[in-house]
Amino acid sequence: MSAPLVICPICGARTTEADVTRHLDYGCPPPPEPASGRASSIAPIFARAKRQQSMISSAAAPVTVALSESGSEDDAAESSISSSGDSTGKPPPHKRAKLDNDGASPKSVRSRTLHSPDSISHTPVSIKKASVYTTPCEPASAPKLALPPTPTPALRHRKDPRPLAERARPTSLNDFVGQAELVGSHGKASANCLVRTEDINTSAEGACQSMILWGPPGVGKTTLARIFSATTKSRFVELSATIASVADCKKVFDEARNELRLTGRRTYLFLDEVHRFTRSQQDIFLPFLERGDIILIGATTENPSFKLNSALLSRCRVFQLQKLSDDDVYEILRRLSVSCAADYGIDAGATGLVADDALRYLAELCTGDARWGINLLETVLKSLSASSSPVPQIPLSRVRDEIKRARMLLYDRVGDAHYDAISALHKSVRGSAPDAALYYLARMLQGGEDPLYVARRLVRMASEDVGLADESCFPFAVATYQAVERLGMPECDVALAHCVVKLARAPKSVIIYRAYNAAKEAIASEPRFAAAEIPVHLRNAPTKLMKELGYGKEYKYNPDYKDGRVAQEYFPKGLEHTCFLGTEHLGNNIDPDLQQAKL
Repeated sequence: MSAPLVICPICGARTTEADVTRHLDYGCPPPPEPASGRASSIAPIFARAKRQQSMISSAAAPVTVALSESGSEDDAAESSISSSGDSTGKPPPHKRAKLDNDGASPKSVRSRTLHSPDSISHTPVSIKKASVYTTPCEPASAPKLALPPTPTPALRHRKDPRPLAERARPTSLNDFVGQAELVGSHGKASANCLVRTEDINTSAEGACQSMILWGPPGVGKTTLARIFSATTKSRFVELSATIASVADCKKVFDEARNELRLTGRRTYLFLDEVHRFTRSQQDIFLPFLERGDIILIGATTENPSFKLNSALLSRCRVFQLQKLSDDDVYEILRRLSVSCAADYGIDAGATGLVADDALRYLAELCTGDARWGINLLETVLKSLSASSSPVPQIPLSRVRDEIKRARMLLYDRVGDAHYDAISALHKSVRGSAPDAALYYLARMLQGGEDPLYVARRLVRMASEDVGLADESCFPFAVATYQAVERLGMPECDVALAHCVVKLARAPKSVIIYRAYNAAKEAIASEPRFAAAEIPVHLRNAPTKLMKELGYGKEYKYNPDYKDGRVAQEYFPKGLEHTCFLGTEHLGNNIDPDLQQAKL
C-alpha cells in the first residue's frame, strides 16, 4: 500500500510523509525529469505509479492544483503526472503524447490537449498557462486547492527556534562576563580546571578534580561547563538530573571505563541540577569517582551542605558562583542589543536596538539573573518585530510598557530564598524596622508563601525578641495565628501585617531567650548538668512503692506557706547557686556606626 502524499509547505511539491523532512533539508529540490521516453526509475518522493494508474481509468473529471509562479507549468505538469506511469516503468500515455508532439521542446509548449488511450480514459487532460494545472489522479468532486507561490530564498531561511538566552551563551572564557574571582587570572577554577584544560589533558600527571558549581539561576554554571567541554580534549557528556535516571548514569560510567581503557581519554560528566538526585541516587557516583573513571562537574542552585551527601562533597571541590552585578548584566544585554540589530535590518552601530537607560533598567530589574534579563530583552525585541512602524532605538518608556506583564517575583518557597526572606523579616522586627518588615512580608506572601508558616514564626518572634518587655505581644501573635488558620489568604494578609508592625514597634527583651540558650549550652557541654540526679524530695510519687522509697517526702508545698516562701533547694546536688537568667533585657554595646551617623 502506497504511503499517503503530503504537500510541501514551502514549494508546494507533493511528497510522502517519510520524505518531506529530507525534501525540506535539501532546500526543496525540483523532481528529477526522465532522460528519455522510458524512465528507468522514479524518485521515491514522487513515486505513486500503480495506485494512480488505477485511479486514472475511473476518474470522471480532472481536479485543479495551483502552479508556482516561479516555475514552468510544463515542469509542474511533468512532476505531477509522471507519477501516473504504469508498473513497467514507461511514462504515462498522455506524457508520451506530449513528448512526440512535432519534436517541440516541452518547455516551449504553452497550451496543448493530451488525449489518453482508450484503454485508460477518453477524458482529455488540458494543460494551459494559467494559475492551475490538472491531474487525472483525484476524483472530480475534490475542491480546488490553491497552493501558495514558491517562497523567496529569504523566506526559506528557517530561524533558530532556541530562545535568545540559549543562543547567546558564550563559547569561550574571553566572552564570558562575570564571576571574575572564579575565572579570572587569580580565580580558583581557572588555575586548576577551566583555563588550563589543554595542560590537564596533555599532562601525564595533571588532572582536573571533580567539582560542584553552586549558585543562583542565571549566573553561568551551565555556560562554564559547556565552555569547559569545548576546550577540553577529553570526552564530555552532559546530563540533567531532572530527566536522567540512575540507568543513564550507569551507561555513562560503562562507556567512560571502556573509553579510558581503549583510548586513554578521560570522561567528564556534567550533571545539571544535581540536587534533584536523592541521597541514595547520589551514592552511585562514589565508586567511579574513587577509581577515576569519571570527572564529575555538578551544577546546583541549592546549598550543597543540605542537598548533597557528605561522602560526595568530600570527593568534589565546591565553587560558589555569586549573583552577577548590575554592570555585568548590563554588559551582556548591551552586546545582545548590538548583535540583534542585524536580525531586524537596522544599522544600530555601537548603540544597539535598545536605549542605554533602558538596558540599565533591565539590568537592575533582573537582580543578577542574566537569563531573566535576556528573556526580558527578547520580549522587548519581539514587540519590535510585531510593530508596524519600528523605531530605530527602543526607549525606556516602551521597555517599561512591554515588561509589565512579564515581570515575576524572584521567590522560591522551598529554596534558599524561602529561608533568606524569613530571616530578613525576623531581623527587621528585631531591629524595630516596621517598614522593612512589611516589605519582606509582602514579598513572601506575593511569592506564594504559606501564611501559616509566617504566623508561626511571628509567635516565635513574640517570645524571642519581645518577651517580658511587652507580654501582650505573645497572645496577640497566637490570636494572629488562629485568625490566619480560619481565614486563609487573601483575607488574612492584613492580620499578619498588623502583627508584624506591633512586634516591630514593641520594646524588646531577650532575657528569656538568652537564659534558655545558656541552659541548653550547659546541658550540651557539661556532663555533670546532663547526668545530675533529680533531688528525691522533688520526684513524683504516684505509687505506694515510690512513697515508701521517700519520693517527695520532704517536699514543702509552697502555697501552704506565707507568700509561698520556703527554704528549699531545687537544683540537683552539686549545681546549687547556678544562675541562667540575667538582669538586663538588652546588651550594653554601642554601635560605632551609629555614633558616626549622628556626627
